[in-house]
Amino acid sequence: MPENGVYQVLDPSGRLREGAKPVLDDEFVLEGLRWMLLSRAFDSKATALQRQGRFGVFSPVIGQEASVVGSAMAFEPRTDWLVPQYRELPAYLMWGFPLVKHILNLSGNPVAGRIPDDLKMLPTQVSLAAQLPHAVGLAWGLQIQGKEGVVVTYFGEGSSSEGDFHESCNLAGVTGAPIVFFLQNNQWAISTPRSFQSAARYFADRAAGYGFPGRVVDGNDLLAVYEVTKEAVDRARRGEGPTLIESITYRMSFHNTTDNPSRYQDPKDLEEARARDPIERIEAYLRERGMWSDEKAKEYRAVAAQEIEDALVEAQQAPRPEPAQIFENVFAELTPRQAAQRRELLGE
Repeated sequence: MPENGVYQVLDPSGRLREGAKPVLDDEFVLEGLRWMLLSRAFDSKATALQRQGRFGVFSPVIGQEASVVGSAMAFEPRTDWLVPQYRELPAYLMWGFPLVKHILNLSGNPVAGRIPDDLKMLPTQVSLAAQLPHAVGLAWGLQIQGKEGVVVTYFGEGSSSEGDFHESCNLAGVTGAPIVFFLQNNQWAISTPRSFQSAARYFADRAAGYGFPGRVVDGNDLLAVYEVTKEAVDRARRGEGPTLIESITYRMSFHNTTDNPSRYQDPKDLEEARARDPIERIEAYLRERGMWSDEKAKEYRAVAAQEIEDALVEAQQAPRPEPAQIFENVFAELTPRQAAQRRELLGE
């Protein structure tokens, strides 16, 4: 159901909009909520650990859980590829990436935190839009080789101001690559507001210039995000090419732990965003259907907290990385310069 051009199934109170028919069964929605609660619990814990100096710089997902989880639920991790940015923890976990490995990466141990060889995902990318050409190349490669699979790549509206975004969309459109561009419009590119980035009505309108569809969805509505993403995934599987999805949400926290949003964010905007909290919305929806209660909420939050604590304990037991390991997995073979640097480091 469109609301000012934005697809929506649930209103902010968690009620179905008139005429809306959810395509997800209640158990699947409940599973989505579980991932959302785990993500928010981890955000809280990770922020505290970063303030203690135990984690490096960290970007929370708070406020964007439905956007990430709803879209990730539409893919098949056994065949589809995930190309993330840096604010998609629930998607990593849903693809099978162990939470302990994410913790190890945040703790400065990328060796133990390597992506397992059997997972179809690329590493976190911090440089804005730099992952997009890789994502298109990956999708085009699957197409050329006749392999099954669709690629999803996540990025923010700030990334869509980068040349890599436009070049990637153009190539994807020309080749008809099986890819879903998932743009999380959280209204802020660090401290730059959405209004400073483009005069376009929606970022998704840009898709027409590259020859494929653009869709706009309420990013705080788990059911709507899933539906729109599933349509894009099915379209790509049929060989009909890319889709650009703009998921309109709001970053309810800092950009990362080096940021102070109180210096540039209007408190009223944040208050309004909290009234549209994606977790509260889906909890209200499930409660109305007899699938959620205070007791179940307490149980799910306790399970999430324990899962995080178990992963933290496991991470503490991982072997510490050795300095020379920084040269591993850069290229198949070390370049002469890297080989010389390694010898110098080891005193050889």
